[in-house]
Amino acid sequence: MQKHKPLKFSRGRNEFFSTLTKRVNSYFKESQISKHANAKMVIKTIVLMTGYILPFILMLFYNFNPVLALSLWFVMGLAKAGVGMSVMHDANHGAYSADQNVNKVLGWTLNMLGGAVLNWKLQHNVLHHTYTNITNVDEDIDAKGGLRFTPHTELKSNHKWQYIYAFFLYGATTLYWVFAKDFIQFNRYTKNGVYKGSKNDIIKDTIKIAAIKIGYFFVFLYLPIFVFQSTAWVVLTGFVIMHFVAGFILTVVFQLAHTVDETSHPLPDEHGNIDNNWAIHQMNTTVNFSRHNKLISWYVGGLNFQVEHHLFPTICHVHYPKIAEIVKETAEEFNVPYLENDSFGDAIRSHIAALKKFGNITTLDEAIV
Repeated sequence: MQKHKPLKFSRGRNEFFSTLTKRVNSYFKESQISKHANAKMVIKTIVLMTGYILPFILMLFYNFNPVLALSLWFVMGLAKAGVGMSVMHDANHGAYSADQNVNKVLGWTLNMLGGAVLNWKLQHNVLHHTYTNITNVDEDIDAKGGLRFTPHTELKSNHKWQYIYAFFLYGATTLYWVFAKDFIQFNRYTKNGVYKGSKNDIIKDTIKIAAIKIGYFFVFLYLPIFVFQSTAWVVLTGFVIMHFVAGFILTVVFQLAHTVDETSHPLPDEHGNIDNNWAIHQMNTTVNFSRHNKLISWYVGGLNFQVEHHLFPTICHVHYPKIAEIVKETAEEFNVPYLENDSFGDAIRSHIAALKKFGNITTLDEAIV
């Protein structure tokens, strides 16, 4: 297996990001507000966590009819996605609180969702945020499940239909995640050097991941079926519904930021150099959507402000609507792209266009790279 080697970004055109950083810092200083969570974020956390936990507790103690029970599992799927996009995401970026212990505890909500924090941080914080849309490094655009998200991977005949079947596969992502992905991914990271721990660390962290999975399945499957005597087929069906809903929402939202028609997919040269500095690379590979839709902004945890998130991942997402104007104005001043789709519908259409493009192009000349 090929060892992971850090790529090098250009040091040119640093004025954009240095100027932008000063302006964003000035905004918080002049407004006399923290870069971390505020009361609205705390309320959102309570609402989403309640939406995930309360329906499950009710189903344990009350024998609801199958339709109502499955509806509650559906609600849990909506809340599961919301917790992942808002609470877990901010906490594991260190953005939720200035107190890293608070971030650590709230970051553990990922374990409640069936994932493993260690793997997520390596894939998301290290690989995705550093090397966004760079083929064979950013795993979010790896060819998997019959899908092609970049012009730099092998084109197969079935890819021409991916704009149709992709959305069905998106619903299976968290099921794959909870059953197999963390083990497969951790094994890969230990071999390619992304994970830096010793052999003893590998053993300990493998045990931790296994313990997380056992605990998750014990709570969500064993407990209701064998302890509270809930109807097995209802629990199993509901479990799948919850994951399909959450997987579909999470995957679609993340795809709308990077796998759309507007983004680029640069490759390093033979020496591992990227022909842009890191900040401008982020501006070329990241797209916002529905910035002015308050309901979407609330639910997706600011992931519709991916430009701001990629530039300032340690700032809590509740502040993104305000700093977005600073980012956009500064980008225009320095002639740097500020990519966005005005509506959710526009973003979906752009994602479908990208799936079609990557499902049909055969040479790099035909792709926007």
